[in-house]
Amino acid sequence: MIHGHWLKTYGLLGSYEHAEVPPEDFEAFVRGFAENGFVGGNVTAPHKEAAFALLDHAESSAAALGAANTLWLADGRLRGANTDGFGFLANLDDRAPGWEGGRKVALVLGAGGASRAVVHALAGRGFERVAVVNRTVERAETVAALAGPSGVACGYDELWRWLALADVVVNATSLGMAGKGALDVHLGEMRDEAVVTDLVYVPLETPFLAAAKAQGNRTVDGLGMLLHQAVPGFERWFGVRPDVTPELRALVIDDILGR
Repeated sequence: MIHGHWLKTYGLLGSYEHAEVPPEDFEAFVRGFAENGFVGGNVTAPHKEAAFALLDHAESSAAALGAANTLWLADGRLRGANTDGFGFLANLDDRAPGWEGGRKVALVLGAGGASRAVVHALAGRGFERVAVVNRTVERAETVAALAGPSGVACGYDELWRWLALADVVVNATSLGMAGKGALDVHLGEMRDEAVVTDLVYVPLETPFLAAAKAQGNRTVDGLGMLLHQAVPGFERWFGVRPDVTPELRALVIDDILGR
């Protein structure tokens, strides 16, 4: 829907298609891009690490994470990037200007695949501390390492300490997503100035965001991350850098809500 909208908006010939590829067929599918008329593609789980392993050239965003979600052909060579971190930052820049505060502390809840790009992006934006909170501290340590010297890991028993310091608080777990349980955390220690965002976008306002909003904090839903992470790929494939507009956002929201 996103890429189809942009193709129509900019009057470009092309298509963006869905292909469900079993892991055992993934390499052959990617190696066959050119002969099958593809100039590239997006990659979702469980293929991001496999995609990275096939690259002839990895941009720094993919190299740092060992995973690629955006692939394109250039001079017959397979190139790749990870645009999740770009989309995460662009969403906050768009929806909550000044969200970085003093760039002192960023707090990320969860240490799954989604948190990796977020932690790396926050460190790149210049935060002095990027704290990763997870039920399994060892997993938090692995993800926090992506922030280099800025990264710190802890369990949920230490959450209150970081809430009291954080400029931005990120839910990078799947809790709060439709069909999942709610993220059960107490936000009482959070600063009034903190900006709160959730990577989940179905529903647009998760219980986590609703609780933060009730306390008076600025909140940002996860839909913009999906929209903005698509921008670099479209530019690589079709030669035009597209804009994320209110019209596009409304189009996708209508689809989410079944309107």
